Amino acid sequence: MSEASQGLAERWRKVKAESRAALIPYLPAGFPAPRDFVAALQASAAAGADIIEVGVPFSDPLADGPVIQRATHAALGQGVGVRRTLDLIAEAKLAVPVVVMTYLNPVLAYGVDRFLGDAERAGVSGVLLTDLPAGADPDLETRVSAGPLAFIRLIAPTTPAERIAAAVRRASGFLYLISRLGVTGARERIPAGLPEYVKRVRAASDLPVAVGFGIGTGAQARDTARLADGVVVGSALVDILGREGVPGVTRLVKELAAGVRGKAA
Repeated sequence: MSEASQGLAERWRKVKAESRAALIPYLPAGFPAPRDFVAALQASAAAGADIIEVGVPFSDPLADGPVIQRATHAALGQGVGVRRTLDLIAEAKLAVPVVVMTYLNPVLAYGVDRFLGDAERAGVSGVLLTDLPAGADPDLETRVSAGPLAFIRLIAPTTPAERIAAAVRRASGFLYLISRLGVTGARERIPAGLPEYVKRVRAASDLPVAVGFGIGTGAQARDTARLADGVVVGSALVDILGREGVPGVTRLVKELAAGVRGKAA
């Protein structure tokens, strides 16, 4: 295990020792402007984030809903790509682990080995390649899993048992479970089938299980934290960052942090 991925493992051990779930905010790099993004990262860490997920802006973000799509397009318009994303992460100097979520094309264009090395030097602990399903490119999967970053896998609710087994085989860091089908975006309630879904994934791996897509309030974070090891929140944070700036991010992250600790109203 590399020093980078070791930091992520240590964070999960800390969270487990506190008998709670981890809070994992997601923010797209460079939104609404690079300086604001760095401030939002720092504010999220100070307000109670355990791990922070950073999205690399991409021109065709198929898995993202309208809130994150607008944010990533705004960041692209300011010239934020892979290199700038890593520079901004390094600039933030966060005391919590950072995970980069990206589509495959930007990494291929940048160079896989170059990306893994530069990301580690920027302070990144793990990577999630959203459009690299298990078995799609075994050589690439081997290179990523052998690299310095934790190789986090994305698992959908419709994934059958044999596909889950294949997805977790090279995974490390944690598993990211999509709570429902469709694109990202906050919803009013968590899916009814989520408990059984989490149970199926736990049966296939000892890695921590984080759940995302559709979570946007402290109460939803609390309810999800009762089922999973981690709670990922993206669209609600991006929306409030765009409307209220960094103070809004601080307020919402504090609410979510209370939720994963079982203290939300």
